[in-house]
Amino acid sequence: MLDAFARELRAGTPADLIRAARRAQALAFLVLALPGLPLGVLYWLTQPAPVPPSGIAALGLLAALLAGVALRLARRAARDPLQAPSRAALGAAMQAAPAPAVPFLLGCVLFGQPASLALLWLEAALTYLLAWHSVPGWVRMATAQRS
Repeated sequence: MLDAFARELRAGTPADLIRAARRAQALAFLVLALPGLPLGVLYWLTQPAPVPPSGIAALGLLAALLAGVALRLARRAARDPLQAPSRAALGAAMQAAPAPAVPFLLGCVLFGQPASLALLWLEAALTYLLAWHSVPGWVRMATAQRS
């Protein structure tokens, strides 16, 4: 994966930069999200009290708010005129990784409540797709700033 990433960065074409940014985004998401799985299982084994529906709604809203902030910061990073286009695009993609990681991690706390877990993980999946589809725009922003 890292060899392909390095090749795409060296090629420097917009399509290669999009692929490299998406790889960086996926890797950053995995680094942030995967530790939540064993921690969630450990927490579930303590048999915590169920979170009430109002708490689930609050967690979903908090996750959406934090995801929005992360995506806004990613967009700002893509427009940074002080960075090289490849660095700005990669920075934006990696700054977007917390957007889906937050609802994913909050969902990991709810292993004992499968419906709530599914809702937060659905939010994480939708946010991941939004960030994934935003990468080409960020690459265009990063390269347009320098041309």
